[in-house]
Amino acid sequence: MKITILTLFPDIVESFFRNSIMEKAVNKNIIEYNIVNFRDFAFDRHKTCDDAPYGGGAGMVLKAEPLALALDTVVSSQSKVILPTPSGIPLTQSLAYELAEHEELVFICGRYEGIDQRIIDTYVDQEITIGDYVISSGEIASLVIIDSVYRLIDGVISKESLAEESFSDNLLEYPQYTRPEEFRGLKVPPILLSGNHAEIDKWRKEKRIEKTIKNRPELLAEKRKTV
Repeated sequence: MKITILTLFPDIVESFFRNSIMEKAVNKNIIEYNIVNFRDFAFDRHKTCDDAPYGGGAGMVLKAEPLALALDTVVSSQSKVILPTPSGIPLTQSLAYELAEHEELVFICGRYEGIDQRIIDTYVDQEITIGDYVISSGEIASLVIIDSVYRLIDGVISKESLAEESFSDNLLEYPQYTRPEEFRGLKVPPILLSGNHAEIDKWRKEKRIEKTIKNRPELLAEKRKTV
């Protein structure tokens, strides 16, 4: 998969691709990335990328011209262009799986009051929100989406790990424990030390259901609809 990020702050996103699992995916040529500073496409001497909104109001809006010129250099027939925005559709695990099927993803990192609507109308394929709140950085929102997607691509992490994660089968993940067996008076549940894998699987499923009922009961309601 090729991932392109259009941003005014490339340093924010660069380190993401050079660490941890993502770095390994890049080194194995599973992921290719391109970071584009669209300020380089501003054509006035001050490299202006924002201006006051028509109709008045607080804040500034990212201009159409530099974004369009930058997009013209990176968008291909294979690209899916994504704008992270509070006005978008919610990011879910199922949406992450859909995005993981694409060969190229292009992210536009908004700032300030947003971007000129004409860019959205002309270039953007999907607007996505990472939650019902507002943050100042389109870079962070883009990285959240990217992190949810790239790990689903074959060869990045094991399929076994994906199968047991939260939201698989509309259930949250079961509790995890590691050494030592006792920590500050709290002991690892004996079933996990038993070696009885059938009983361990049963315990884990029960804990997944318990946690889902406690934290996200609406997921169980969705699960019942699909059964």
